[in-house]
Amino acid sequence: MAETNLSVLKPSRKAVKPGDVFAFRLDGRYGFGRVIRTDAEIGPMTGCVLVYVYRVRSDTMDVPDRAELSPDRLLISPVMTNKLPWSRGYFEVIANQPTGPGEELAQHCFLSAARGTYFDESGHQLPGPVEPVGDYALHSFRTLDDQISDALGVARVP
Repeated sequence: MAETNLSVLKPSRKAVKPGDVFAFRLDGRYGFGRVIRTDAEIGPMTGCVLVYVYRVRSDTMDVPDRAELSPDRLLISPVMTNKLPWSRGYFEVIANQPTGPGEELAQHCFLSAARGTYFDESGHQLPGPVEPVGDYALHSFRTLDDQISDALGVARVP
């Protein structure tokens, strides 16, 4: 396994679902995220997992208050990934809380650096940026590790 700042929790091959709240451990504390969609698209890639990663941190894996799981509490921009963070055990599902009113951004926006254009999570081109802008790319657990580490001020793993 590649070395990361993220600790291995509990590997799972169970399919993730929209609303799954997950925990991760980095720098000795737990952080949290939520699966927003499991059918996001990046060009020809389908079935991508759109996730939010929140600022809330804890010494325990207990599900945070719902107020902490809102789009104004994001640690990083929305990210599209595959199922490896869960199957390798870096993310562990701890609850399922489908999003309610105000718990999703009105518009997701991702920049294709190669094209200099913006897309939503369904691959539709947008006329311009809508904050927060993520990367129009499939992120691995390693690039997620780098983004989360950067946002928390933790040195990246070489």
